[in-house]
Amino acid sequence: MSGYQTSSERAFVLGLDGVPWRLIERWSSEGELPAFARLREEGAAGPLDSTRPPTTPLAWPSIATGVWPDKHGIYGFQNLSSEYSHEMYTSQDFAQPALWDQLGPAHVGNVPMTYPAHEIDGTMVTGMITPSTDREYTQPPDLRDEIDSRIPNYEISLDYPEYADRLDDFQVAVDDMLAKRRTLMRIQMDRAGADWQLFFFVFTAPDRFQHLVWDMDKLLAHYKQLDDILAEVIEYTDDHDADLYVVSDHGFGPIDALVYVNRILEREGYLVRRDDDGTRGALASLGISRDAITGALNRVGITEEALVQSLPRRLVDSVAEQIPGDHALYDVDFDQTVAFVHDTGNCYINDTDRFDRGVVSPSEVPTVKAEIKDALESATGANGETLLEVFDGDDLFPTDDGSPDLVVGGRGSFESRSAVSDQVLGDTGTYDASHRSEGIVLCRGPSIESDATLHGARVVDVAPTLLHGIGEPVPENTDGRVLFDAFAKDAQPAETKVEWTTVSQTESDAEVDDDFDDVEDRLKGLGYME
Repeated sequence: MSGYQTSSERAFVLGLDGVPWRLIERWSSEGELPAFARLREEGAAGPLDSTRPPTTPLAWPSIATGVWPDKHGIYGFQNLSSEYSHEMYTSQDFAQPALWDQLGPAHVGNVPMTYPAHEIDGTMVTGMITPSTDREYTQPPDLRDEIDSRIPNYEISLDYPEYADRLDDFQVAVDDMLAKRRTLMRIQMDRAGADWQLFFFVFTAPDRFQHLVWDMDKLLAHYKQLDDILAEVIEYTDDHDADLYVVSDHGFGPIDALVYVNRILEREGYLVRRDDDGTRGALASLGISRDAITGALNRVGITEEALVQSLPRRLVDSVAEQIPGDHALYDVDFDQTVAFVHDTGNCYINDTDRFDRGVVSPSEVPTVKAEIKDALESATGANGETLLEVFDGDDLFPTDDGSPDLVVGGRGSFESRSAVSDQVLGDTGTYDASHRSEGIVLCRGPSIESDATLHGARVVDVAPTLLHGIGEPVPENTDGRVLFDAFAKDAQPAETKVEWTTVSQTESDAEVDDDFDDVEDRLKGLGYME
């Protein structure tokens, strides 16, 4: 909308989890998505490059803070300890202030990794990794009562394994979830009134739908619903003279096979499995599994949740190590293992400084890392195709010595997994598609150029561009840049130098003791966790 001299003083971020640029570009050009087409015509748009790996827990914090994971502090869904146990990352792990901590009043809805909610100038409803709506997932707390009243049976997420063989029912459930999330957005709009500076709301439904359904006709029907939501948000931002940013944390594409990276490490001699002759093997031979044990406890009224909440974490992990189950870490003999993959593609060298049972001297880490990178990049399929792409953690995360040593992802239509499997390649099962690096960014507002193309935009560029666009200073430690191509040449943000400010790294000593078993089950159902 060129020709305007002033900038907006407020901004709306509409997050659409997992939406790829190529589908938006195609369907908006074909007239299937009129609101997206309008946004492209009246604003600036282009592909948005994600994090490495391109996953939700890394990318949304990078969008919200303008920094890469080595500064915001979140490397996946689960934080690995020196003792090889782990716990879920939460909002308490954010080391960099997010946009809603810098601007206010702010209204934040369904943004992944925001649980537990913390008090801000405005409202917050937490999103992905929230254990359940039985927890305090809103700020202020009384917002929960309003949600209960206006959205009966509001859910954070779906039980995805339940729909593995019921895809028609799954589509209905996703549509219902999308509608409820839209009502939530309206509730927060009502609360915001006319006095707000930031609105940041994420719809995760497209990501969830695409994991299990990669059918163009069904996807288009879903995207038309997103387009209708976008039309409403365009009208809302026009009414409030606000800038609008529509972003996705990553893209999506079909997958043909799963690649079990730990199996490659085992084959090459870098990973050693635990000997099944011990307690774990004896229990397995008797048919005793985690499911069998928890089922027996449930029959006598003792829930796994009660055990986890009442027993120390170290004790829970110690017991879990002895019970055959589905956790890759418990199948590894760390006294003999040189390297292993954890979470969504994070590869760690088992060095003596980082881990309690490390076997690699810190001085040897660079050499070992180079060997493993070469071994993983050399892995091929039956037709000689390369299976994996591998990034050096020091290159991706230069400011944090505790970052993963390597980051491993599937190449092309291959999807990497961290389970310890007997095979390198496996069938995708219920999964049709998974993440790609190319998401979307579209923006529109009083100072945004019309029909402009954005080149080279990255997830860390969203926050600094938004802040500069509404006349606010940008944190001096940001990794992103202001996308000046988005602004009309005669508009205020295009003619104004970036103002920098110092922000303090956030630290929290508070512990989150919630039971995340249901969260882990949902993540397993989407293929995010083994």
